Amino acid sequence: MPTSYHHGDLPAALVRAAVEILEEGGAGDLSLRAAARRAGVSNAAPYRHFADRRALLSAVAAVGYRDLAIELAAVHPAPASADDLADVGIAYVQFALSRPGLFRVMFAEPCDPADEERTSAAETINAYVESIVARVFPDAEPEPMAVAVWALVHGLAFLYLDGKFDSGTPGDVDERVRAAVHAVLSATPRT
Repeated sequence: MPTSYHHGDLPAALVRAAVEILEEGGAGDLSLRAAARRAGVSNAAPYRHFADRRALLSAVAAVGYRDLAIELAAVHPAPASADDLADVGIAYVQFALSRPGLFRVMFAEPCDPADEERTSAAETINAYVESIVARVFPDAEPEPMAVAVWALVHGLAFLYLDGKFDSGTPGDVDERVRAAVHAVLSATPRT
């Protein structure tokens, strides 16, 4: 039930504040109080909309999933080749690198599994990956292949975020992600 505040929409203002805090300092700096301060409301105001930090993180994660879906679809609304799939993988890793605090909340912070908005947003990403796989690999089982492709680019994203690979040289990230996607997709096992 939306309540009118001087912001117009306090839950949205708190989520925006939380995203800003994440992008400046990471999840360790995020609390309901910090989001309230950033949004310019009392410390008690967030509790009208979010039961606890976890509920706020779920709302933030939902925003992240939607933003990620928009960025991936902007690269290729209907990818149909291995090259298209590599481009989407690159966009996924670049999203993680450009918004590390948000990305970590989406995938490394516990969120409320009962939050329908978050669940729906995550399912949208999963459906997008499955649709790509169905077009690129029409003979493959869509769900296992989608899991494998998502795990590959997701693992690369965290390897970069955690400093296991250097992301400082322009173009290196894109080259490595593209090479990894093509290597996996073109590999044939020994008999």
